[in-house]
Amino acid sequence: MSTHPETHTVTGAPAPETTASGQRDNMAWLLRQFADDTPGVTHAVLLSRDGLRLLDSEVDKDWADELSAAISGVASLAANITGPSHKKRPARQVIIERDDCLFFVQSAGRSAAFDNRPGNERGEVDTILAVIATPDADAGAVGFEMGRLVAKFASYMLIPVRVGTSGDVR
Repeated sequence: MSTHPETHTVTGAPAPETTASGQRDNMAWLLRQFADDTPGVTHAVLLSRDGLRLLDSEVDKDWADELSAAISGVASLAANITGPSHKKRPARQVIIERDDCLFFVQSAGRSAAFDNRPGNERGEVDTILAVIATPDADAGAVGFEMGRLVAKFASYMLIPVRVGTSGDVR
């Protein structure tokens, strides 16, 4: 990706591009910036709902592929738990706390930027954002920054994540 100033907006984020390749490059830049700038975050991976790694913040590729498959399963389990309303709804966020790290899982919308990936249906891929942070990271701050990143991804998504007035993810 070019680092020329004319390819970035005033805020430092990449200017939206219309080609799938340009969109992927911009999203990859945003993901790396998020991992670099968010205190406690060590890694970030954008994956397809079916568990394939789409983008990462320079994570070991074998581990990122393994992580993507596992996180996809976590997201699927969370979406299939019937809540008190007796309905199955996707979780806004899942947090797994371990001795060595925190895992955060959040839906990131549907994109056409990954047209060359398996699992692409009708030119679209449902995406999930997985973030790994240190065990002492501020979970609220990481979750907040993840929401901001997903909002920045919205211009690259056909169907961005939307939150209704009652807080339900749609």
